[in-house]
Amino acid sequence: MIQRAILMATAITIGAAALPLSADEGMWLFTNPPKKQLKEKYGFEANDAWYDHLRQSAVRFNSGGSGSFVSPDGLVMTNHHVGADALAKMSGEGNDLIKDGFYATTHDKEIKCVDLELNVLMSIEDVTAKVKAAVPDGTPAADAEKARRAVMNAIEKESTDKTGLRSDVITLYHGGVYHLYRYKKYTDIRLVFAPEQDIAFFGGDPDNFEFPRFDLDVCFFRVYENGKPVKPEHYLKWSVGGVKEGDLAFVAGHPGHTDRLNTVAHLETLRDFVFPKMLTRLRRMEVLLANFGERSEENERRAKDELFSIKNSRKARLGGLAGLQDPAVMKKCKDEEAALKKAVLADPKLKASCGGAWDQVEASMKVWKEIYPEYAALEAATAFQCRSFGIARSIVRYAEETAKPNADRLREYRDSNLDSFKQQLYSTAPIYKDLETIKLADSLSFYAETFGYDDPTVQRVLRGKSPQARAEELIAATKVDDAEYRKKLSAGGKKAIEDSKDPMIELARLVDPLARKVRTRYEQDVEEPQRQAYGKIAEARFAVFGTNVYPDATFTLRLAYGDVKGYKEGGRQIPAITTFKGLYERSAEHKNRVPYNLPQRWLDKKSTLDMNTPMNFVFTADIIGGNSGSPVVNRNNEVVGLIFDGNIQSLVWDFVYDSAQGRATAVHSEALIEALRRVYGAGALADELTGKKSDSEANAEQAWPAGSPRRNLGSRRERG
Repeated sequence: MIQRAILMATAITIGAAALPLSADEGMWLFTNPPKKQLKEKYGFEANDAWYDHLRQSAVRFNSGGSGSFVSPDGLVMTNHHVGADALAKMSGEGNDLIKDGFYATTHDKEIKCVDLELNVLMSIEDVTAKVKAAVPDGTPAADAEKARRAVMNAIEKESTDKTGLRSDVITLYHGGVYHLYRYKKYTDIRLVFAPEQDIAFFGGDPDNFEFPRFDLDVCFFRVYENGKPVKPEHYLKWSVGGVKEGDLAFVAGHPGHTDRLNTVAHLETLRDFVFPKMLTRLRRMEVLLANFGERSEENERRAKDELFSIKNSRKARLGGLAGLQDPAVMKKCKDEEAALKKAVLADPKLKASCGGAWDQVEASMKVWKEIYPEYAALEAATAFQCRSFGIARSIVRYAEETAKPNADRLREYRDSNLDSFKQQLYSTAPIYKDLETIKLADSLSFYAETFGYDDPTVQRVLRGKSPQARAEELIAATKVDDAEYRKKLSAGGKKAIEDSKDPMIELARLVDPLARKVRTRYEQDVEEPQRQAYGKIAEARFAVFGTNVYPDATFTLRLAYGDVKGYKEGGRQIPAITTFKGLYERSAEHKNRVPYNLPQRWLDKKSTLDMNTPMNFVFTADIIGGNSGSPVVNRNNEVVGLIFDGNIQSLVWDFVYDSAQGRATAVHSEALIEALRRVYGAGALADELTGKKSDSEANAEQAWPAGSPRRNLGSRRERG
């Protein structure tokens, strides 16, 4: 699945001219779509209305994924693994929505999500001049960081107060450009349909990031406002026939983070220092959660969503690290950097303004390596890896930060973000003390291993106890897992927090000064120098390349495109499209054993299915983590698929795009309709998507018999 962390692969000549981008490369801003490339390669031309329609049909999930409106009645499509966070929070003992699936045959049976927020991008404003005016050249890093934070907070507050829309200042080109994104925010989101995990993630971890694939990785939600389904002005209509090999297809989604604009020194630090440390922690967490889940079926349910995320991150990070360890990849990066530097040094003005930028980034990397262990443990809270500590810290910092003027606050506590912050802080999602205890005990142990058991701060945290005993004490006695307690404590302000005897609040108070100190050092000695340096490098790129350069991913809306085609691997030709026939053959090949086991209804309904129905396909669109759930559309802006993954060769796209073998992977639109009608008896949902009915669909009551999750969720829906 695509949940991953990316350097541009554009080569330039020794002079100032740039060679063309690699075919189909780019995560393009909707304010600067790749019109020239599309016309030259595909003969495709579209007016601004085409791009605006796609932009306003796209949806961002605050849980970390993408989606789209796909009906006039507020229906939103995304991936099962994007919706899994919401599914887990709506599940309970004996009621596992991730495992068993769900279908609401009517609106009144749709389940309200606990704390899900969806965003639709309504407008974009360039505020680069405002931000840069607040931070004149030569401003010391500490002052620059404060001034930049203040102006960004102020711009967002002014916009939110004026428009009522969520307003975020987005840093692009690592500080070269600043855009104000205004979002329509929705918080009444209800579950409509999810298949069983065994078909949504068919092939499990062995097939993750591989192809051929056979996954029905889909989830449908409905957006409500004032108690009624919204009627979006923009939604994507369904294609008749989907896509075939050779077709052009587009992706509108929210790629999370790439490092394609990073300097070589920055990439080497990721390769040799940051990624290996991250992998150590991920592997440890994976073993811990897997062992916990093996103890009982209920334990497995509780740990499932987090374990999935950890496994996915581990495999993705390994793929990215493999790219950085590939001499050919690093040579490409070094050659590009050397060519850009040469162009800068050949121009006296560029040399004066930008020549020292690369050295500035390298100096910041030395500081980053020095403070990384402490930053990770205290500010990133890997020493206290449980939801209870995260909640306690948020309560402590909320009281501290909201007592300050908006301009002086940490970014998470700015006025324009407080509604979203509170929705998460006061979420009624279940917190399981047994799972919290094992996670906290392990992270405290890792903390002691990293800094030494006799480290003064470690000793203050553990209070003379073992990590296990201290974790048990903290989790057993804290009340922060109670949403009403959180609200009451927060309402009391700083004095109530300072007087609180809750042990988790006390722990958060204890480590917060140290965490803030290392965070301040990071922001002023690492982040701000990098922002200034990369801003200068961006100026150099613009001077050399013009504006035909896309920025790194920032979990904001981007446009990508590519053609549907297979590739060669190990001497074999990998087809572009798989079918239902291949799904059943793959399951039979593994004797229907986990993770190639099909849900019972797929076995029962096999004879009703068209085995030639296309199931998954690959194409050359430039995507990355965060694109999960993105709609795939054709030239007519019609849905032809749903992004859910990339192949193993695409993991290097974190740093360099290469379409020789790298591919984006999507669920075919025909597979979704065929499965809804024939397997799940969800004809009404298929009708809503396609705008037409079929007389040959299974009965919903037969597909979801008595005792299924669909029939047993009324009380949970009311509690939601």
